[in-house]
Amino acid sequence: MLFVLVLSSCNEGTKDLQQKKLPRIAIAGIGIESSTFSPALSTEEAFHAKIGDSVYNRYPFLQLDSLQRQRAEWIPTLVGKSLPGGTVTREAYESLVAKSLKLLEENGPYDGLFFDIHGAMSVVGLDDPEGDLIARIREVIGDDVLVSTSMDLHGNVSERLAQHSDLITCYRMAPHEDAIQSKKRAVTNLIDRLENGKGKPAYKAWVPVPILLPGEKTSTRIEPGKSLYAKIPDITKQDGVIDAAIWIGYAWADEPRNHAVVMVTGDNKEQVEQGAEHLAQSFWEVRKQFEFVAPTTTLDESLKLALASDKKPYMISDMGDNPTAGGAGDVTWTLKELLDRPEFTSTNGKSLIYASIPGPEFVEKALEIGVGGKIKAEAGAAVDNRFAGPLTLEGTITAIKKGDVNAEVEVVVKVGNIDVIVTKKRKPYHHLSDFTNLGLQPKETDIVVVKIGYLVPELYDMRGDWTMALTPGGVDQDLQRLGYKRIKRPMFPLDADMEDPDLSARWIPASNAE
Repeated sequence: MLFVLVLSSCNEGTKDLQQKKLPRIAIAGIGIESSTFSPALSTEEAFHAKIGDSVYNRYPFLQLDSLQRQRAEWIPTLVGKSLPGGTVTREAYESLVAKSLKLLEENGPYDGLFFDIHGAMSVVGLDDPEGDLIARIREVIGDDVLVSTSMDLHGNVSERLAQHSDLITCYRMAPHEDAIQSKKRAVTNLIDRLENGKGKPAYKAWVPVPILLPGEKTSTRIEPGKSLYAKIPDITKQDGVIDAAIWIGYAWADEPRNHAVVMVTGDNKEQVEQGAEHLAQSFWEVRKQFEFVAPTTTLDESLKLALASDKKPYMISDMGDNPTAGGAGDVTWTLKELLDRPEFTSTNGKSLIYASIPGPEFVEKALEIGVGGKIKAEAGAAVDNRFAGPLTLEGTITAIKKGDVNAEVEVVVKVGNIDVIVTKKRKPYHHLSDFTNLGLQPKETDIVVVKIGYLVPELYDMRGDWTMALTPGGVDQDLQRLGYKRIKRPMFPLDADMEDPDLSARWIPASNAE
């Protein structure tokens, strides 16, 4: 038990030492966004699990000299976060859960838990993994511990997750420029409720909204997402309301929990209820206004626009296999189309960067040959070969870089006038430095094709112009052709003419309710 000594002045002007007991707060969480429409499987190593003090590196607001760090006795256990990918193997999930529970059991008891998850994890043979995880954690820490859950707005909130979470919040921006701010809010709410003695909120309103949309249509940069999420702060400022959140949900998994959700927590029943129903109704009223965040068309049309443009770089999102949404990352369909086009077969045409395609055997051969050498080897389609097979890339190696946390090894091969980035393991390319570290200059390149959906801030600021290409893959933006079998129906926009749903608040019992 940790105590701090506080100096306070007595009426007589003398100083009296008082002891203040700090709350003991654990940190735990497993996070991934995983597509059930991709053949890829995610294993334990993908989570790069941090244990003990190394967990602090994830949270700038919990550094040693921070105010939040000093307000509690922190017990970091296990936090594992993976790049989005395929369904998690049951072995990986059970291993990570077992390690988490063991650490929690060894270091208890606790006053609070900061539960840091994404919310869109799928596990082989298990529905609602996050609900399962927090229920199993409760068996170890008890139902009286105050749990504050932090999530991505593309996560899913089941009734089970809502019940075992006392406080819950999610990002309010997409792209997620407020990720750290949101996690800090979850921690601040937790400490505040422990310090003021109010503990669990009296009311938790949960409203399922039968909408399932991809993130590329629900960016908060544009309307109606911008105005919808702008309604949240006014609700949270009301007396008796702790937090309010809107989850878009995750479109590329086929489970009953995959749909939008609104939650509001607080101590004033009327304000909590009205806030939740207002946000849910507001979401439903604008459902038909959501559109893609950028012009969206076929790859062929995107290339026609890019080749005719004089703006550098013209960026094309290769959306169907976006590894940051759950795609396998090794679909070769788009790259094959590029290599088959005569505009990119010589060094005199427009320059193009393709980021990226995994090819571990290609990389191994490149390491043997070295920079400057000629290479001919296969890459891609080792995991997802439904749309095109492995590609033979023949060209000159211009760069090799080792040590990336995701890719491990990156190779650039010049094929005609295309610089193809080949990686040992899949990697998203989000930053200017991702390219310049490989000797590439995207700002001076005519066309940059990236496996991504909407552009993250650095790429967005870099673009000369931009289209999003409707390409195939495990995170296909055409939801109608995914073939859902298990989500709740009716669901907008799959059932576009559905009747208006019941958007009244459902009251979620407290985690320690009898």
